[in-house]
Amino acid sequence: MILSLPSPSTFPANFVLPLSRCTSCFQFDLPFQPSNRFTSFKWIRNARSTGRRRIACSMSEPNGDNEENTDNIEVTSGSPLPGVKLQQLGDVIKLPKETIDILKNQVFGFDTFFVTSQDPYEGGVLFKGNLRGKASKSYDKISKRLQDKFGDTYRLFLLVNPEDDKPVAVVVPRTTLQPETTAVPEWFAAGSFGLVTVFTLLLRNVPTLQSDLLSTVDNLNLLKDGLPGALVTALILGVHELGHFLVAQNTGVKLGVPYFVPSWQIGSFGSITRIRSIVSNREDLLKVAAAGPIAGFTVGLVLLLLGFVIPPSDGIGVVVDASVFHESFLAGGIAKLLLGNVLKEGAPISVNPLVIWAWAGLLINAINSIPAGELDGGRISFAIWGRKASSRFTGFSIVLLGLSSLLNDVAFYWVALIFFLQRGPIAPLSEEITDPDDKYVALGVTVLLLGLLVCLPYPFPFIDETLASF
Repeated sequence: MILSLPSPSTFPANFVLPLSRCTSCFQFDLPFQPSNRFTSFKWIRNARSTGRRRIACSMSEPNGDNEENTDNIEVTSGSPLPGVKLQQLGDVIKLPKETIDILKNQVFGFDTFFVTSQDPYEGGVLFKGNLRGKASKSYDKISKRLQDKFGDTYRLFLLVNPEDDKPVAVVVPRTTLQPETTAVPEWFAAGSFGLVTVFTLLLRNVPTLQSDLLSTVDNLNLLKDGLPGALVTALILGVHELGHFLVAQNTGVKLGVPYFVPSWQIGSFGSITRIRSIVSNREDLLKVAAAGPIAGFTVGLVLLLLGFVIPPSDGIGVVVDASVFHESFLAGGIAKLLLGNVLKEGAPISVNPLVIWAWAGLLINAINSIPAGELDGGRISFAIWGRKASSRFTGFSIVLLGLSSLLNDVAFYWVALIFFLQRGPIAPLSEEITDPDDKYVALGVTVLLLGLLVCLPYPFPFIDETLASF
């Protein structure tokens, strides 16, 4: 799974655009009273909205006549660009009126984005207007003009207003786009998580140690028995991450070091990989997000099929109850197709352990393909259907996982992981308006469907053993 730089929310459902028209001073997350000259700040708190930040911008006319507008507009707390460090009160960012005029009249235009109004927004300016032509081409033209006029001073985002689903353009100083740093070096944290994940992968494949975890210290030699299973699952996880990195390199997206998340139940929950750059558009995001699950599912399915076809090396393999294949529609369907009448309700069956190992890898890929937050599935749903639909998928998935956790402890830990680390929202892309190409949409939908098939139970009965005896 991929995780972009953690930060406050981006265009949430309750996002409120500021209505002030002050073009001479701007400050992160703070509404202003309109006037001609900025003179002072003072913090104020509204008793009806305890905990929400508000600020009054006291103004005075040059002639000394004070003018104050008491209609303070509330703005949802948070930066529109996750991963951006919010400016402190003393670090006021001002965009001169001359800069606003150049942006309106020379950077934007009739051939790209015709500006009808602008609002101060998070240290920059949010422009409302009418988009002309294709969004991708208009973005390229506006970006070039912005570069020609101001160099690398500002950054452009072409987004969708969540209130009315109309295009908006946001221009912010690049100085506000500083990525967050961590107290612990990334490589050290990733290595620590990786070592714990190796241990849980080994432990998962040694049932005798799972029942008595404390005995592991006295029986470390038994961990070697779990090495084959751990290697197979790790192979699927590694191929998953390799898919992300290869496609990210091809699309110019920078990824951080993957943090593998250990799990007592299935060995690992996959990995969290930070996106360290701003993704250009939804198609690039879709490519990167879908590449990992596609690679992981492909290797996992091949190994699962081989496990059903190749007999166990010791002639015994792993003995499981046939009912275990009811836990996955995909695994149960393949088992029914390849094993046929050998698969009987209530009867034990011997299978190659490769089936169990590959199944674990498929399950890890599947839970990362859930359309929620910043999981691979969440990014895929965002890239295909947009930010608003993605937030609805996230809410629905979390509720569904919460209900499933009443019966399944894996679902409980997974919903906790999503809620605290992966619920998003996804960082803004440079241009979020253009839909991805249909072939990549089909690829993303395939990932979501495969994840669903792995997680859904197989509802059809196998052959009843008592009936088969007649």
